[in-house]
Formats: sequence, C-alpha cells, structure tokens
Amino acid sequence: MKVLANDGLDQSGIDALTEKGFEVITTKVPQELLVDYINEHKIRTILVRSATQVRKDMIDSCPSIEIIGRGGVGMDNIDVEYAREKGIHVINTPSASSESVAELVFAHLFSGARFLQDSNRKMPLVGDTEFSGLKKAYAAGIELKGKTIGIVGMGRIGQEVAKIALGLGMRVIAADNNIGKASIKVTFYNKQFINVDIETEPLQDVLQHSDFITLHVPAQKDGYMIGRNEFEMMKDGVAIVNCSRGGVIDETALIEALDSGKVNFAGLDVFINEPTPSKAILNHSKISMTPHTGASTLEAQDRIGLSLAEQITSILQIQ
Repeated sequence: MKVLANDGLDQSGIDALTEKGFEVITTKVPQELLVDYINEHKIRTILVRSATQVRKDMIDSCPSIEIIGRGGVGMDNIDVEYAREKGIHVINTPSASSESVAELVFAHLFSGARFLQDSNRKMPLVGDTEFSGLKKAYAAGIELKGKTIGIVGMGRIGQEVAKIALGLGMRVIAADNNIGKASIKVTFYNKQFINVDIETEPLQDVLQHSDFITLHVPAQKDGYMIGRNEFEMMKDGVAIVNCSRGGVIDETALIEALDSGKVNFAGLDVFINEPTPSKAILNHSKISMTPHTGASTLEAQDRIGLSLAEQITSILQIQ
C-alpha cells in the first residue's frame, strides 16, 4: 500500500499512515516523470499540494491510482470530476488550514496599514542615515479597529477572517452567492464568547462600503473577479488582500489603482503565473507579499497530515 506524497506531507500524517501499514514515499518526482514512477512503483494514493498537476492524461495512464489527495482546499490542479467518473476517490482538507490563512490575511493588513512591507526593505539600507526621513514617510499609518472589512467568500476561511475582525472591533460585511447568512462564534481565551450573524450582501455593495477587502473565492474560469470596473466601485484609499487564488485580481488593474492612489495598499499571497510572478508586482512598494504560504504553519500542516491519513484509512477500510 504505497502513498506518494509528491509535494511533501507533515510527519503527523506520515506516522499515522505508517502505523496502518502504508509505505509513504516523499521523494519529489518531476512532473514529466510522474506517470512512469507511479506505474513502476504501483502507487495507489498520490498526495499533492499546489505544485503537482493531476490531469486527465495522468489519470488515464496510471490504473493503480485509487485516491488523489490535495493537502489544502482548492483542487484546481486536479481534474476532479474526471477522476471521480473513473472511480477514483478525490479528497482534500478544507478546514485544516482555515485559521492559518485567516491569520495571514491580517499579517498583510497590519503590514500595509503600518508600511512594514516598505520599511522592512529600507531600514537595513538607509535606516542609519535617513532615520528621520523614514519616520516622517511612515507617519500616516492607520488602525484596523473601527474600520469596515468586506469579506468576499464566506466559506470556512472567510468565517475565520470574520472572527478575527470582530475580535479586533471591526465592522464586518460580506458577499457570497451561495451563503445568505453566516453565524459567527467568537471565542475568547477565558471561554467567554459572542455570536454574531452576518447577512451577506451583493458584491457591489461590499466593494463600495469597505475600508479593507479580502478575497476567499475559487480560481476564476471566466476572467477576473476584481478588475478595473470593480476598483472604480471601491472607496478611495481602500486596501485589498488576496490569499485565495492567483487570477482573482487583474494585476495590471491593481498596479494602476495603487499608482493612482485609489488603492492604498495590497497584500498578495497568490499570483498570476506562479511560480514566476511579474516583476512589476514583486517590485511594488505598496504590496505586502508572501509566496503562497497561507497554509504554511506547523499547526496547519499537522492538521492536514492527520486529516489526509484519516480519510485514506477510511476509504481503504484499514482498521
């Protein structure tokens, strides 16, 4: 019972599978060699993150595969429906990384609100000679408390973002075509909690009324969700964060909005053309950036590993 974790797997998952008699292989096999490797080693389960593609041709060429697992939420790198039509189980871990992604959203928001993405670049270079000038340049920071955050997509991650925002004293509004109302339970360290019901609104209303916008939607098949028209609807000085999928935002329109001052700052964890984002994006001083690390915390990876192991064991009925 061989499992190929081609994009890696947390030790918790490896241990859980090994205890059930699985052989877990964590060798990184290049995409072009995967079919031969899977067939040679009779791999029954392949686990991927965002790097490895599992497309129709691989599914047709690898009859030993019974399970395709995605360590994370989005499965746009897997031909899911086709695999299921062929009788292959396709699994993911939709709730394991929600908290980690939500916290990264606020890392970007705090970074942009206080110019950290720019000051962290410049302080090592000229902090000893231009300290007073930098202090003046970064004097117009803003607080999140009391501001309105618009959450586009109120699934698991969007709801975790709402919990943090409410805890910070922000007003939360949201848009989601599939969810009419979300009941948010905010729990505090001393076991006290509050319940807040959030009614979703049309996207246009959320764009018009938000001081900060954060996107938690699937990859787009028919153009960008946020382009020039959407930026025009937003408040002047808005900030926007995308920790969902590259291509949700038109990056050219984003740069135009940043340069004009329409958008105060942006936070991006995902990009068009990953893993080679555009130089214009990478070099922009008003963008806080991370290399698609929303789920990259020790806690999230532990939960992902255990969740995948439990699902694989259940599907193959290993006691």
